[in-house]
Amino acid sequence: MILGGTTYLAAGRHFRGVLSRIPEEAWGKPGLGEWDVRTLAGHTSRALVTVLTYLERPAEQVTVASAAAYFSGQDFTSSPDITARAVRAAQELGPKPVETVDRMLVRLNEVVPLVEDRVIETIAGGMRLSDYLPTRIFELAVHSLDLAAACGIRTSLPADVELAANKLAIEIAAARGEGSKLLFALTGRASLPAGYSVV
Repeated sequence: MILGGTTYLAAGRHFRGVLSRIPEEAWGKPGLGEWDVRTLAGHTSRALVTVLTYLERPAEQVTVASAAAYFSGQDFTSSPDITARAVRAAQELGPKPVETVDRMLVRLNEVVPLVEDRVIETIAGGMRLSDYLPTRIFELAVHSLDLAAACGIRTSLPADVELAANKLAIEIAAARGEGSKLLFALTGRASLPAGYSVV
């Protein structure tokens, strides 16, 4: 299996588990920022959709050399474009979001174990699939926790997913020249500024 494939599938299963525990009355409640829970779920589901989609979009060359570069090279804070994609993805989840995600996971479990590394065209440019998957693990991990927090669901990430997401967060900080700042904070020697984020 491609490097990161097992962890990616585990992150997808964890997302599905959180999704299955969202109370019916919570879908319209605040999720993250301006997004309600359904929009947040839709945005998170794109971490599954894009892998299936981008596997069908070969790129001629690598223009984004790493997972950290994917996040460091652009602004991923909420924007009209990101929100529009999230709203559309939320609509595409349909009336039974868990069943929709189950269908995607079935397909991913068929494809990911067999696929070889390749250069794919992502929203950020050409990337190796093995570099793109960690970005999807990160999104699934962070937003599954966001969904759980918004809905009062107790959950813990699988150990390999948690490790992969934290590893990428550190790599993003290092790519931005903030690795020492983060290390000092993680070892109790300083505090991060209020609202600090690697994305």
